[in-house]
Amino acid sequence: MAYFDAASAAPLHPVARQALLASLDEGWADPARLYREGRRARMLLDAAREAVAEAVGCRADEVVFTSSGTRAVHAGVSGVLAGRRRVGRHLIVSSVEHSSVLHSAEAHEADGGTMTRVAVDRSGAVDPASYAVALRPDTALACLQSANHEVGTVQPVAEVAEVCRAAGVPLLVDAAQSLGWGPVAGGWSVLAGSAHKWGGPSGVGLLVVRKGVRFAVRGPADERESGRAAGFENIPAIVAAAASLRAVRAEADREAERLRELTERIRARVPRLVPDVEVVGDPERRLPGVVTFSCLYVDGEALLHELDRAGFSVSSGSSCTSSTLTPSHVLKAMGVLSEGNVRVSLPPGTAEEDVERFLQVLPGAVAGVREKLGAPTPAVAAAVQRDELVVDALGKRCPIPVIELAKVIGDVPVGGTVRVLSDDEAARLDIPAWCEMRGQEYVGEEQAEKGTAYLVRRTG
Repeated sequence: MAYFDAASAAPLHPVARQALLASLDEGWADPARLYREGRRARMLLDAAREAVAEAVGCRADEVVFTSSGTRAVHAGVSGVLAGRRRVGRHLIVSSVEHSSVLHSAEAHEADGGTMTRVAVDRSGAVDPASYAVALRPDTALACLQSANHEVGTVQPVAEVAEVCRAAGVPLLVDAAQSLGWGPVAGGWSVLAGSAHKWGGPSGVGLLVVRKGVRFAVRGPADERESGRAAGFENIPAIVAAAASLRAVRAEADREAERLRELTERIRARVPRLVPDVEVVGDPERRLPGVVTFSCLYVDGEALLHELDRAGFSVSSGSSCTSSTLTPSHVLKAMGVLSEGNVRVSLPPGTAEEDVERFLQVLPGAVAGVREKLGAPTPAVAAAVQRDELVVDALGKRCPIPVIELAKVIGDVPVGGTVRVLSDDEAARLDIPAWCEMRGQEYVGEEQAEKGTAYLVRRTG
């Protein structure tokens, strides 16, 4: 098996395993106690905090260990909003933030706060000027991820941090995806990370709050971790997280160069090997090991199963892999194709042979799924043309509405239209994306008696 889903969780680094096992015998006691076992545990905890602070580029007393990266985000967002409540209750987030940030923002709105979502371009990047426009006198906090978890696009954190600094607004950075590759540049105020993203054990999150940032703990608190993370510290896991962060950083430059070459190989060759593919994400400003592409006329869940049977563990943002049957909010915000989406995120140490084997297997897997779904081929042509056709795709899920559209577009003359009726949420994103890929004109949508009608005009 080739594990290509490191953006979800990286395999445990050998150094993390060694540190975890070693500290199980030394770090089990309460670090708040003054007896020998407690002092030994405290020394391990302090050493881990120092190591993480050095890797992040902050003071050791600004580092707090939490029970997860998600918990770090929730605590960071709620803590700064509470600390700056006198300033106002306005929050700024990008439209492609991790769900942990967006869930925090939604909870803030439900509690009476206000929120502005900053749009991104088709590569998934924000424009720093958009943050400048979104800032208001009552803005308490702005949030921006360091790099996107689905498409790998690296965000202009330093530029946005400068915009926020000039306005006196703290910037919280979700650095979960990038922290293993290097520190986050710029004058950010709060940072969150997650150990299992860089090869540490799960169950260890990282929250950094710069000195001078107003912060008030929400909910019950105790004396541990500066009162910002309640509960007994998991010292063996924290030690392993710090040790693995230091280890991956030592290997980062060399491994980043190698993984960039492998992902660039995938980006370049997949469109040549597989027809009707859109590679998404910024081609230059991206994480070393992440590459994402979407395949027309493909059920994402079926494709993931085919690749799994062939020995590859990958992820997807397609709506057909989601229990909610809605497309990835990241792909939706970017305005790119979501159907048949595949995210390949290579962990450090990925073998070149595995990437080559993936490129050999992928075309057959995609073709097999398309054949089962009855996807159109270039040979499909119409015997009789009509000025307008109606495709009833009600009750049919991604990618069937687009497949039905593609089958009949040749049945109308140039200038003729196809009206697609669909109640699938993904169609709102995938039909315009199909039009752009196929050079057809997307006229727009209108409410139908059942579902939504999407109007497409044939241009050639």
